[in-house]
Amino acid sequence: MKIAFIGTYAPRQCGIGSFTQHLFQSTGDGSGTSGNFVVAINDPGSTYMYPPEVKFIIDQDDHGTYLKAADFINQNQVDVCIVQHEFGIFGGQNGIFILTLLHSLDVPVMATFHTVLNKPSYNQLAVMKEITRVAGKLIVMAHKAAEILQQTYGVPAEKIELVPHGVPAIRYDRTAARLELGLEAKKVLLTFGFLGRNKGIETAICALPQVVARYPDVVYVVLGKTHPNVVRHAGEEYRLFLHRLVKKLGLEDHVVFLNQYASEDDLFKYLAASDIYLTPYLNEAQITSGTLSYAVGVGSAVVSTPYWHAAELLAEGRGELFNFADEGQLTNLLVDLLAHPDKLESLRDKAGEYGKTITWPKTGARYHELTRDLMANVPKAILKKDPALDRSILPPLRFDHIERLTDRVGIFQHANFGIPNYHEGYCLDDNARALLMMLMAYRRTNSEAALKQIAVYLGYLNYAQNPDGTFRNFMGFNRSFLDEVSSEDAFGRAVWALGYATAYSPMDAYYQVVQRLFANSVPHFERLKSIRSIANTLIGLYYYLKDNPSNEEMVELARKLAQRLYEAYQLHRTDTWHWYESLLAYDNGLLPMAMLCAAEVTNNASFRDVAFESLAFLESHTLSKGHLSLIGNENWYMQTGVPSPFAQQPVDAMAMVLLYFQAYNYAGDPRYLSRLYTSFMWFLGENDLRVSIYDFDTHGCCDGLQHDGVNRNQGAESTLAYLISYLALQHTFEKPYESIVP
Repeated sequence: MKIAFIGTYAPRQCGIGSFTQHLFQSTGDGSGTSGNFVVAINDPGSTYMYPPEVKFIIDQDDHGTYLKAADFINQNQVDVCIVQHEFGIFGGQNGIFILTLLHSLDVPVMATFHTVLNKPSYNQLAVMKEITRVAGKLIVMAHKAAEILQQTYGVPAEKIELVPHGVPAIRYDRTAARLELGLEAKKVLLTFGFLGRNKGIETAICALPQVVARYPDVVYVVLGKTHPNVVRHAGEEYRLFLHRLVKKLGLEDHVVFLNQYASEDDLFKYLAASDIYLTPYLNEAQITSGTLSYAVGVGSAVVSTPYWHAAELLAEGRGELFNFADEGQLTNLLVDLLAHPDKLESLRDKAGEYGKTITWPKTGARYHELTRDLMANVPKAILKKDPALDRSILPPLRFDHIERLTDRVGIFQHANFGIPNYHEGYCLDDNARALLMMLMAYRRTNSEAALKQIAVYLGYLNYAQNPDGTFRNFMGFNRSFLDEVSSEDAFGRAVWALGYATAYSPMDAYYQVVQRLFANSVPHFERLKSIRSIANTLIGLYYYLKDNPSNEEMVELARKLAQRLYEAYQLHRTDTWHWYESLLAYDNGLLPMAMLCAAEVTNNASFRDVAFESLAFLESHTLSKGHLSLIGNENWYMQTGVPSPFAQQPVDAMAMVLLYFQAYNYAGDPRYLSRLYTSFMWFLGENDLRVSIYDFDTHGCCDGLQHDGVNRNQGAESTLAYLISYLALQHTFEKPYESIVP
């Protein structure tokens, strides 16, 4: 059996790095020929001289290296991957980049959780839930962690395994260690590990004056560097605070700060030399402590606050507990233990007996057993995704966020998270999309609420149209327009919505307004220069002709507009570039979709051929990974460059959904239906970062995938793109050959 271990790794100064190294060394089949290897995570700006077992290095903040790591693992005939998870060691928002790696693997995954939060943020919850879904086994080190995984993250109990933190088989003679460290005449209290405000060292220091008054030979050793993340953001502020506190209390001869990252040999030497080991942490929400495991594992007398791991590990007389930040209780406890050596010895004995059960050889053997079980019960075949959409995973159709963004004037264009941003006002583009979406929704639901909202959005378009048939776009919150004439793109989107409304107005009163607005705009169709505006207008004409199929003037107008797209295509087409311009930018799917619409209403084979050829070209650049990977809006994709991977927008995913819907209706090929499903799943997490863009709390849609995670703002364009795509998808379940969407 061949295992790939993913995590930080020694010599990086990191507790998880030490854990991964011990796990690698203790997990094997005894043959020495297993070929196990490590994929190590480098923190930003650092390089390390790794040992030979490290075969691949991931740069924490470089998303591309996660994909390369997955390829490396897949190509090296690995049977199981074991990943160490802690939010801070992976790149992106809350370590989201690890999801890309996990989803790209072709082998079963086991995840060890070093942190399990009871009250995660939205992003932390999303990352954790996806890891728990992908991994076949989840390893925790405390019963409380298993409980939280079940209650907060919805993980089935049978997927969770409790495996204690391993302890190295390093032992020192107490007398020799005290003599070597110059502590033979002292009563030694010890705390070790990275320093940070959550460690509560000040509680222990404040408890010392009365202890020292009773036992003048007491010395408190604080062994450890300040945590690198703390240094990065706050410098040595906490350490300096502790030094000032020591001086204020007159404890300079009784507190020793050793500002170093100690080797494991040194750690165990100090543990052997200490009388009492202290972990005065300030918060119960710590599910794993490697330092505490080490102390118990070697039989130290431990005094701790009752954080989750300590409450379990020190049960049954293996240690003593005191309340968080309760220096008085700690003082009394320390005085009592130092006065009664028999109590200290009892704590050591019970801890030592338990420590024999959590040595690394035993922990490693348990991991090895679990990897064999995972291999036996997770056939590789099930790792491949079924291309058919599982309807049960779809959230219900909800308009909560649309209602939140809409007032009597129209829909606000932007939001801060899930709250409307009134400062940005309204725009024609979004009210046109909202009209389109609500018309689609009414066709599906016959909802009175939808009928009322249609009137609001149509009213905005009616108010926005100038006497000459053009439109204004942006309106402030004070209901004053901020421009005289909209962009061509906004004009085209308005025509698209009006054309659809011509075909599917729910009542005559709406229909009459739509007819007038559409007719007023027609004189501007042939003046359009933007190919996307032409495409949007073509789609509007397509739906207009569903209501007026014998209008030859409009058929001819559609042919003329399509001919201009056709000519743009021929101008830019080469043997390797099948597109309408020299770059792939935004709303890409709408261009071949518009050509399909034109091919249908004009029965023009050339338009059809261009549509399907450009569709195939776009598909080759967006679906080659097995999921939808959109062209990002940071720099787009220049013909002579490389695709921009991020700032992926929901409106572009919508364009792909609608393109495949149109292709399916035109050709009847079920492959297009499958690709429609794949494109829609971009919203629900089948994307490059493997996290849902749809917000299940607000029922809105986030504004896109950024280089480090999700843009949590939920503007109108994004949520409308999701809902239009959702309604298109739902229609395929019932009437696959009747086109209801653009």
